[in-house]
Amino acid sequence: MDLPGDALAGLERVRSRFAHVDLVVATDVDVPLLGFKGTAAITAEGKGASKQQAQDLDRALGRFAQVALQTLGEEQAPGRLVATQGLGAGGGLAFTLALLGGRCGAGAAVAADAVGLAGRLEGCDLVVTGEGCFDWASLRGSVVATVAEEALAVGVPVVVVAGQVEIGRRETLSIGVESAYAVAERPEQVNATLADPAGTLAARVERVARTWSR
Repeated sequence: MDLPGDALAGLERVRSRFAHVDLVVATDVDVPLLGFKGTAAITAEGKGASKQQAQDLDRALGRFAQVALQTLGEEQAPGRLVATQGLGAGGGLAFTLALLGGRCGAGAAVAADAVGLAGRLEGCDLVVTGEGCFDWASLRGSVVATVAEEALAVGVPVVVVAGQVEIGRRETLSIGVESAYAVAERPEQVNATLADPAGTLAARVERVARTWSR
């Protein structure tokens, strides 16, 4: 069903209520709202939608964006809100918050700034960070990449402890990570790791600690 042009008539009034609010949108992915690399194309199939349904969703989001921008009088500059990386996060929720005046940022960077990570790293001898799977997606905008960038700026070495490590040392070093350690070092160890995640993680971290102890 096509969205009528006056469906969002109250949007400008709602946005005005947020005029004095510092609305920060922390996103965990950098996908745009629309297109071949947009939120529907990238995430819909993983949520159970068919390719046809993903295309239908993309068109529906496009129509929503068109009506919203027209309502706000910004139809001549759609690129700012539609093509911007990160606005497809949450199935387009980030785009909606941007319509209300929100400013988007990578979630990891926003969190690092909020907790004062840069200051906390000063005087540290080693930084240990990690995630479920340390892979190609970890090299850009992730918690690991953000922590590594902050630590590199103050000359503190960083190691990663992850459930699995799927990238090599060259890629690891490219973002400033000295070493990456997998809890499940081989595919056949994954089930055992999942059966006792706390125990296997603790054992791996203990070995890493011995390696880096002075």
